[in-house]
Amino acid sequence: MAKMMKPRFKTSRRLGVNICGHPKAMNRAGAAFDRSTRKLSNYGIQLLEKQKLRAYYNVMEKQFRRYVDIAMKSKGMTGEVLVQQLECRLDNLVYRLGMAQSIRQARQMVNHGHILLNQRKVTIPSHRVLPGDVISLNEKAQKIDHFTEFFSSMPTSPFNYLEKQSDQFTGRLTTIPSRDEIPVEVNDQLIVEFYSR
Repeated sequence: MAKMMKPRFKTSRRLGVNICGHPKAMNRAGAAFDRSTRKLSNYGIQLLEKQKLRAYYNVMEKQFRRYVDIAMKSKGMTGEVLVQQLECRLDNLVYRLGMAQSIRQARQMVNHGHILLNQRKVTIPSHRVLPGDVISLNEKAQKIDHFTEFFSSMPTSPFNYLEKQSDQFTGRLTTIPSRDEIPVEVNDQLIVEFYSR
């Protein structure tokens, strides 16, 4: 399975946003990475927004294009639907629930079978999670201190669309998140324009 393995801090500085959530990711961002000193064409600005969104969710171009195609065929606003689809990926929600310290780690946990979805093992990181679905650590993972300590350090979820039960090592997607609830700094409309050419 192909995956993005570029240096996260370097990618964050190049894109101008902290895509990995690490507190030190933007420490060395100086004039060389300052967006205000670079003049970009309309195409360049649209491309940058697309690359930001791909980097946030650690998704390859081919897979990202499939999400765009589905969003364009949907009845809702294309940009909003696109971000909602990405937010509801299993690996992303494992990360948002605090079961992993990064999306990369969350993806690895899913691949290795540490994550259960509605009490069934799912090893596909891109699996779509629906409202009401319960995500949990399997019995083996509950015995690994690294996973349990990090999960228990945040007893409740800071996201309105997620419920968390730290004592049972489970979390649940309550509703499809609205666009303003999703903590991703991108201009959805520019991404739609990029693919509408």
